[in-house]
Amino acid sequence: MKYNRILLKLSGEALAGNSGFGVDGEVINKVADEISELYSLGVEIAIVVGGGNIHRGLSGVTTGMDRSTSDYMGMMATVINALALQDCLERKEVQTRVLSAIEIKEVAENYIRRRAMRHLEKKRVVIFAAGTGSPYFTTDTTAALRANEVGADVIMKATKVDGIYDKDPMKFNDAVKFDQLSYIDVLNKGIKVMDSTAISLCMDNDMEIVVFDLFETGNIKKVVSGEKIGTRVTKS
Repeated sequence: MKYNRILLKLSGEALAGNSGFGVDGEVINKVADEISELYSLGVEIAIVVGGGNIHRGLSGVTTGMDRSTSDYMGMMATVINALALQDCLERKEVQTRVLSAIEIKEVAENYIRRRAMRHLEKKRVVIFAAGTGSPYFTTDTTAALRANEVGADVIMKATKVDGIYDKDPMKFNDAVKFDQLSYIDVLNKGIKVMDSTAISLCMDNDMEIVVFDLFETGNIKKVVSGEKIGTRVTKS
C-alpha cells in the first residue's frame, strides 16, 4: 500500500444513493465492503462523514433559520450517518469506534486526539462525527483538521464523479477533468471541490488530497495502492 494511514471523507449525499435522502442500504453496504477489505490488509482507516443526506447547515439558513442552530442540526445528521456506517462495518467483523465532537456519550465516545490515535494504532476504524463541534465549519474542514491531527498520509474524498473538473460534468458535456492540481490552483480558480478553509489547511500542512469516484467498485483500494485514478491535489 502507498498509504498506511488514510482519512476517507464520505459525503452524506453519496450515502443517500439515488434516493437523495436518508441512508441507502445498498450503497453503505458497498462502501463497508471496500473499507473491510482495506481493514483486512492492515491499513489504518479514519473516516469523516457528512450529513447532507439529512440536513445541511446552509440549506436551513436559506429558509430563515439561525445559522448556528442549522449547523448543529447538520452535526447531529453526521452522527446518524456515523452510527449507520458503524453498524454496517461491525456486522462485517470490522472493529470500529465513533468519536463525536459533541458529547453524546450514550452512542459515541468524545473526540480526544490521543484516544483517536490509540484506536488507529490498535487497527480500529475510527469514524469522526459531529464535524468540528462548532458551527460555521464544514465537514470538509473537519476532514482536513482530523487528517492533520491524527497524522494521516492522505485525504481521500469520495464523490459521485471521477475527479475534479473545470465545471460540473453532470451538467456540461465539455467539462475538462484535471489529473493533478496544486492547492493554489484550486483556490485561485475557485474550484468547489472543498471549501477554502479546508484547502488552506491542507496547503499549510502539505496534506495530499485525492478526489475519486466512490461508486466505481475497487476505487478505494486503488487509491490506497497508489494507482493514478481521480484527481490529486498537492503542493505542486
